[in-house]
Amino acid sequence: MWMRGGTSKGGYFLKGDLPADTAARDAFLLGMMGSPDERQIDGMGGADPLTSKVAVVSRSTRDGVDVDYLFLQVFVDQAIVTDAQNCGNILAGIGPFAIERGLVAATGDETRVSIFMENTGQIAVATVSTPGGIVSYAGDAKIDGVPGSAAPIPLEFRDTAGSSCGALLPTGNAFDEVNGVRVTLIDNGMPCVVMKAEDVGVSGYESRDDLDANDDLKAKIEAIRLAVGERMNLGDVTAKSVPKMMLVAPPKHGGAVTVRSFIPHRAHASIGVLGAVSVATACLIEGSPAAEVAIVPAGNRKTLSVEHPTGETTCVMELDESGTVTSAAMLRTARKLMDGEVFA
Repeated sequence: MWMRGGTSKGGYFLKGDLPADTAARDAFLLGMMGSPDERQIDGMGGADPLTSKVAVVSRSTRDGVDVDYLFLQVFVDQAIVTDAQNCGNILAGIGPFAIERGLVAATGDETRVSIFMENTGQIAVATVSTPGGIVSYAGDAKIDGVPGSAAPIPLEFRDTAGSSCGALLPTGNAFDEVNGVRVTLIDNGMPCVVMKAEDVGVSGYESRDDLDANDDLKAKIEAIRLAVGERMNLGDVTAKSVPKMMLVAPPKHGGAVTVRSFIPHRAHASIGVLGAVSVATACLIEGSPAAEVAIVPAGNRKTLSVEHPTGETTCVMELDESGTVTSAAMLRTARKLMDGEVFA
């Protein structure tokens, strides 16, 4: 099934429909997407990392969990398929897909689907609109980066701190200095390197195209990315899609913070769901570069609007009395685009 999940798009597969051997599976997915080729002209990929994604779904045997979800990023211009990260946008389509494929029974007008994210060992809960016991994609919810409206799919994340890096702050520091730039190395569902845009020579308000054309900037942040891989317990990240690089600036449109995200070598048209959670969390860490530019509301339940090139993404953060983030909720939507057979 081909679906849009959040601001991404890709192929959703039942695990049993793909080759069990990892090498054979990856070869199939590369051929299906048309990689490696910057246009992906010989496959289904859309010549963009945001449209070259795969979800592998199976019924879960874990207590209290409905389905297991493995996310795979298929590189556009390299013969690489990686499971080094989660994808919270593609996650938005997992609940509807699981119900449509009969892995989860609809329970009324709304169906909660608990999802084990295999990439990081964390659980998310999606609430899917199922009037009359059938998945509905139509609704009034809007998310920036997607035209029109659709049925809302709230996603709740818990215990995502250190999902890939072993700790929320893998170095234990609110900030570290790397190549002369102050950065926060953070993982609250997505490993990210958060730094002030001005510290790498840009404003943080540039368009995606302007950022992608700035080779000096991309070389500078890639050097930082390669330097922090070991510090973030990610090893050599040369061929990995993590950590993501986040350039932050003060908000301009009433939000909490402005972000320009690199994923990691191309600028993102918006921002990934779990990337937004990690950036929002960085805004709450005293002494971090993000905290220095962010406008953060008071209270233990904070709604943080993360501004990006095509709008904003809202994170609702729950904090305990010590100020530790205990959960994050996001609103996403999804749409079924095609259901059939795909060839490599």
